[in-house]
Amino acid sequence: GSPFALPKVPQWQNYVNALTVAGLGRMLLNSVFVGLMATMVNVVVAAMGAYCISRFRFRGRENIFTLFTAGILVPLNALMVPYFVIINKLGLINTYGGMILLYCAIGIPMSTFLIRGLMDSIPMELEEAAYIDGCGFFGRFFHIILPLSRTGIVTAATFQFLTCWNEFVFANLLVSSEKLRTIQVGIRYFTNQFSTDYVSMYAAIMISIIPSIIGYVLFQEQIIAGMTSGAVKG
Repeated sequence: GSPFALPKVPQWQNYVNALTVAGLGRMLLNSVFVGLMATMVNVVVAAMGAYCISRFRFRGRENIFTLFTAGILVPLNALMVPYFVIINKLGLINTYGGMILLYCAIGIPMSTFLIRGLMDSIPMELEEAAYIDGCGFFGRFFHIILPLSRTGIVTAATFQFLTCWNEFVFANLLVSSEKLRTIQVGIRYFTNQFSTDYVSMYAAIMISIIPSIIGYVLFQEQIIAGMTSGAVKG
């Protein structure tokens, strides 16, 4: 038969081997933990930055925003050496904290861009009314702006988590400990100098793409709305 044809009998044992024998289960947990922590920190920091840039009027406001979002244009591979030096000086090589801090930092430009676009569309009158009623800065931010910005926040969080989940270069650069490997780094070890366990490797690849598919299916409406927020004014 054709080598590209689907198998007549599904071989589920390959998935079991990938999860147990190859230790993919632990790598999955590592990826989930690092991705969730980096996403939470990233979204909170980016939302606060976007709120200040969107709501406060001060000299150089747009220049600061341009400086923030300029990070989107810089290829991440060009920053490998400075990032490694910084993480090494902080003593965070071979730690969850090093990966979380790095992923949070590289995702802030895009998250700030997405969330600020939605915050700009929220009427100032809502905040002014809350201010008159005695609502403080954090009250307005957490009880008014954040709920109304949930579309942009969900979009930013989805992109951030999937970036963490699919990232290979920095995870391989910062972590050498087998206990801390993420799933993308783990897939690499299905092959060595003399042989490759293709069946288990492809099973692992199938497992690794499931979160991306689920994330897009669940949040596709929010992602589309978040990407188009601020595109039309008036």
